[in-house]
Amino acid sequence: MNSQNSPKSLEELNQRANMLAGLTLGQIAKQHNVKVPANLRRDKGWIGQLIELELGATAGSKPEQDFLHLGVELKTIPINATGKPIETTYVSVAPLTKLTGLTWEDSLVCHKLQRVLWVPVEGERDIPIADRRVGTPILWEPSHDEYLQLKQDWEEIIELIALGKVEKISARHGEVLQLRPKAANSRALTESIAEDGSIKMTNPRGFYLKTQFTQAILSRFFG
Repeated sequence: MNSQNSPKSLEELNQRANMLAGLTLGQIAKQHNVKVPANLRRDKGWIGQLIELELGATAGSKPEQDFLHLGVELKTIPINATGKPIETTYVSVAPLTKLTGLTWEDSLVCHKLQRVLWVPVEGERDIPIADRRVGTPILWEPSHDEYLQLKQDWEEIIELIALGKVEKISARHGEVLQLRPKAANSRALTESIAEDGSIKMTNPRGFYLKTQFTQAILSRFFG
Protein backbone atom coordinates (compact mmCIF):
# COMPACT_ATOMS: atom_id res chain seq x y z
CA MET A 1 0.00 0.00 0.00
CA ASN A 2 1.57 3.27 -1.09
CA SER A 3 1.34 5.85 1.68
CA GLN A 4 2.98 8.63 -0.37
CA ASN A 5 -0.42 8.99 -1.94
CA SER A 6 -1.95 9.56 1.49
CA PRO A 7 -4.04 12.74 1.99
CA LYS A 8 -2.29 15.45 4.00
CA SER A 9 -5.39 16.88 5.69
CA LEU A 10 -8.99 16.07 6.60
CA GLU A 11 -10.14 18.48 3.89
CA GLU A 12 -8.11 16.62 1.27
CA LEU A 13 -9.40 13.23 2.45
CA ASN A 14 -12.99 14.49 2.40
CA GLN A 15 -12.52 16.00 -1.05
CA ARG A 16 -11.08 12.77 -2.46
CA ALA A 17 -13.83 10.69 -0.89
CA ASN A 18 -16.53 12.97 -2.29
CA MET A 19 -15.04 12.56 -5.77
CA LEU A 20 -15.82 8.83 -5.53
CA ALA A 21 -19.56 9.41 -5.13
CA GLY A 22 -21.40 8.11 -8.18
CA LEU A 23 -18.48 6.07 -9.54
CA THR A 24 -18.77 2.29 -9.90
CA LEU A 25 -16.35 -0.13 -8.27
CA GLY A 26 -15.40 -1.25 -11.79
CA GLN A 27 -14.37 2.29 -12.75
CA ILE A 28 -12.25 2.68 -9.61
CA ALA A 29 -10.66 -0.77 -10.05
CA LYS A 30 -9.77 0.03 -13.67
CA GLN A 31 -7.84 3.14 -12.58
CA HIS A 32 -5.64 0.92 -10.41
CA ASN A 33 -5.44 -2.07 -12.80
CA VAL A 34 -7.17 -4.18 -10.15
CA LYS A 35 -9.19 -7.21 -11.19
CA VAL A 36 -12.81 -7.24 -9.99
CA PRO A 37 -13.72 -10.57 -8.33
CA ALA A 38 -16.75 -12.46 -9.63
CA ASN A 39 -18.15 -12.59 -6.10
CA LEU A 40 -17.09 -11.64 -2.58
CA ARG A 41 -17.26 -15.09 -0.98
CA ARG A 42 -13.48 -15.46 -1.03
CA ASP A 43 -12.74 -11.74 -1.24
CA LYS A 44 -14.84 -10.40 1.60
CA GLY A 45 -12.59 -7.41 2.21
CA TRP A 46 -12.06 -6.54 -1.46
CA ILE A 47 -14.32 -3.46 -1.59
CA GLY A 48 -12.75 -1.98 1.54
CA GLN A 49 -9.24 -2.63 0.19
CA LEU A 50 -10.10 -0.98 -3.14
CA ILE A 51 -11.40 2.17 -1.42
CA GLU A 52 -8.33 2.18 0.89
CA LEU A 53 -6.10 2.03 -2.19
CA GLU A 54 -7.99 4.83 -3.92
CA LEU A 55 -7.91 7.10 -0.87
CA GLY A 56 -4.32 6.33 0.17
CA ALA A 57 -4.98 4.60 3.52
CA THR A 58 -1.79 3.74 5.39
CA ALA A 59 -2.65 1.13 8.03
CA GLY A 60 -3.04 -1.99 5.87
CA SER A 61 -3.73 -4.81 8.34
CA LYS A 62 -2.07 -3.07 11.32
CA PRO A 63 -4.32 -2.56 14.38
CA GLU A 64 -4.55 1.20 14.05
CA GLN A 65 -6.68 3.79 12.28
CA ASP A 66 -6.49 3.67 8.47
CA PHE A 67 -5.34 7.30 8.35
CA LEU A 68 -3.40 7.42 11.62
CA HIS A 69 -1.89 10.84 10.89
CA LEU A 70 -5.42 12.27 10.50
CA GLY A 71 -7.03 10.22 13.27
CA VAL A 72 -9.53 8.68 10.83
CA GLU A 73 -10.78 5.10 10.39
CA LEU A 74 -12.20 4.16 6.97
CA LYS A 75 -15.31 1.97 6.79
CA THR A 76 -17.13 0.94 3.64
CA ILE A 77 -20.75 0.11 4.38
CA PRO A 78 -22.89 -1.97 1.99
CA ILE A 79 -26.41 -0.57 1.70
CA ASN A 80 -29.62 -1.78 0.06
CA ALA A 81 -31.88 0.08 -2.39
CA THR A 82 -33.51 2.07 0.43
CA GLY A 83 -30.12 3.13 1.85
CA LYS A 84 -30.16 0.77 4.85
CA PRO A 85 -27.00 -1.10 5.94
CA ILE A 86 -27.06 -4.74 4.83
CA GLU A 87 -24.72 -6.12 7.48
CA THR A 88 -22.99 -5.34 10.78
CA THR A 89 -19.69 -3.43 10.64
CA TYR A 90 -16.49 -5.06 11.89
CA VAL A 91 -14.45 -2.81 14.21
CA SER A 92 -11.58 -4.81 15.74
CA VAL A 93 -10.45 -8.09 17.26
CA ALA A 94 -11.56 -8.44 20.89
CA PRO A 95 -8.92 -9.08 23.60
CA LEU A 96 -9.73 -12.33 25.43
CA THR A 97 -6.79 -12.35 27.91
CA LYS A 98 -4.62 -9.74 29.75
CA LEU A 99 -7.65 -7.59 30.56
CA THR A 100 -6.43 -6.28 33.93
CA GLY A 101 -6.29 -2.50 33.85
CA LEU A 102 -7.67 -2.26 30.31
CA THR A 103 -10.02 0.71 30.01
CA TRP A 104 -12.45 1.81 27.31
CA GLU A 105 -10.33 4.92 26.67
CA ASP A 106 -7.27 2.73 25.91
CA SER A 107 -9.21 0.21 23.81
CA LEU A 108 -8.81 -0.30 20.08
CA VAL A 109 -12.58 0.09 19.63
CA CYS A 110 -12.52 3.56 21.23
CA HIS A 111 -9.42 4.49 19.21
CA LYS A 112 -10.90 3.36 15.89
CA LEU A 113 -14.30 4.95 16.43
CA GLN A 114 -13.05 8.42 17.39
CA ARG A 115 -13.57 9.55 13.81
CA VAL A 116 -14.81 7.43 10.92
CA LEU A 117 -15.09 8.08 7.20
CA TRP A 118 -18.15 6.03 6.19
CA VAL A 119 -18.26 5.20 2.47
CA PRO A 120 -21.65 3.71 1.49
CA VAL A 121 -21.54 1.25 -1.42
CA GLU A 122 -24.44 -0.47 -3.19
CA GLY A 123 -24.56 -3.95 -1.70
CA GLU A 124 -27.55 -5.66 -3.36
CA ARG A 125 -26.51 -9.17 -4.39
CA ASP A 126 -28.14 -8.90 -7.82
CA ILE A 127 -25.92 -5.94 -8.84
CA PRO A 128 -22.65 -7.22 -10.38
CA ILE A 129 -19.72 -6.08 -8.22
CA ALA A 130 -18.19 -3.98 -11.00
CA ASP A 131 -21.49 -2.09 -11.44
CA ARG A 132 -22.03 -1.24 -7.77
CA ARG A 133 -21.88 2.49 -7.18
CA VAL A 134 -20.24 4.37 -4.34
CA GLY A 135 -22.43 6.78 -2.37
CA THR A 136 -21.71 10.12 -0.70
CA PRO A 137 -19.20 9.65 2.14
CA ILE A 138 -19.78 10.80 5.73
CA LEU A 139 -17.04 12.02 8.08
CA TRP A 140 -18.47 11.13 11.49
CA GLU A 141 -17.50 11.56 15.11
CA PRO A 142 -19.64 9.95 17.83
CA SER A 143 -22.05 12.26 19.63
CA HIS A 144 -21.93 12.33 23.44
CA ASP A 145 -24.80 9.79 23.60
CA GLU A 146 -23.28 7.50 20.97
CA TYR A 147 -19.94 7.59 22.79
CA LEU A 148 -21.58 6.60 26.09
CA GLN A 149 -23.57 3.79 24.40
CA LEU A 150 -20.41 2.37 22.85
CA LYS A 151 -18.49 2.66 26.11
CA GLN A 152 -21.22 0.95 28.15
CA ASP A 153 -21.52 -1.98 25.71
CA TRP A 154 -17.76 -2.42 25.52
CA GLU A 155 -17.35 -2.38 29.31
CA GLU A 156 -20.17 -4.91 29.84
CA ILE A 157 -18.79 -7.29 27.18
CA ILE A 158 -15.20 -7.00 28.47
CA GLU A 159 -16.42 -7.70 32.02
CA LEU A 160 -18.12 -10.91 30.84
CA ILE A 161 -14.93 -11.96 29.02
CA ALA A 162 -12.88 -11.26 32.18
CA LEU A 163 -15.29 -13.44 34.19
CA GLY A 164 -14.65 -16.32 31.79
CA LYS A 165 -18.10 -16.11 30.22
CA VAL A 166 -16.98 -15.56 26.61
CA GLU A 167 -18.94 -18.62 25.42
CA LYS A 168 -22.13 -17.19 26.93
CA ILE A 169 -21.92 -13.86 25.07
CA SER A 170 -24.31 -13.81 22.13
CA ALA A 171 -24.78 -11.28 19.32
CA ARG A 172 -27.81 -10.01 21.30
CA HIS A 173 -25.57 -8.61 24.06
CA GLY A 174 -25.00 -4.87 23.70
CA GLU A 175 -27.28 -2.11 22.44
CA VAL A 176 -25.00 -0.89 19.65
CA LEU A 177 -21.86 -3.06 19.88
CA GLN A 178 -21.79 -6.84 19.71
CA LEU A 179 -19.21 -9.62 20.07
CA ARG A 180 -19.08 -12.37 17.44
CA PRO A 181 -16.69 -15.13 16.37
CA LYS A 182 -14.07 -13.66 14.03
CA ALA A 183 -12.15 -16.28 12.10
CA ALA A 184 -11.90 -17.72 8.62
CA ASN A 185 -13.06 -21.05 10.05
CA SER A 186 -14.16 -22.59 13.35
CA ARG A 187 -10.83 -24.45 13.70
CA ALA A 188 -8.99 -21.18 14.44
CA LEU A 189 -8.36 -21.00 18.19
CA THR A 190 -6.93 -18.45 20.60
CA GLU A 191 -6.40 -18.20 24.36
CA SER A 192 -9.20 -16.89 26.57
CA ILE A 193 -10.05 -16.76 30.27
CA ALA A 194 -11.99 -19.70 31.73
CA GLU A 195 -14.54 -19.26 34.54
CA ASP A 196 -12.07 -20.60 37.12
CA GLY A 197 -9.51 -18.01 36.00
CA SER A 198 -7.32 -20.46 34.08
CA ILE A 199 -6.58 -20.18 30.35
CA LYS A 200 -8.63 -22.15 27.80
CA MET A 201 -8.86 -22.19 24.01
CA THR A 202 -11.75 -20.64 22.09
CA ASN A 203 -12.52 -19.12 18.70
CA PRO A 204 -11.23 -15.55 18.20
CA ARG A 205 -13.91 -12.88 18.65
CA GLY A 206 -14.43 -9.50 17.07
CA PHE A 207 -16.36 -6.36 17.96
CA TYR A 208 -19.06 -5.36 15.44
CA LEU A 209 -21.39 -2.36 15.24
CA LYS A 210 -25.05 -3.37 15.00
CA THR A 211 -26.93 -2.25 11.90
CA GLN A 212 -29.39 -0.06 13.81
CA PHE A 213 -26.43 2.00 15.04
CA THR A 214 -24.94 2.52 11.56
CA GLN A 215 -28.46 3.07 10.18
CA ALA A 216 -28.93 5.93 12.67
CA ILE A 217 -25.65 7.51 11.52
CA LEU A 218 -26.66 7.33 7.85
CA SER A 219 -30.16 8.65 8.64
CA ARG A 220 -28.78 11.61 10.56
CA PHE A 221 -26.68 12.71 7.59
CA PHE A 222 -29.02 11.82 4.75
CA GLY A 223 -32.32 12.47 6.49
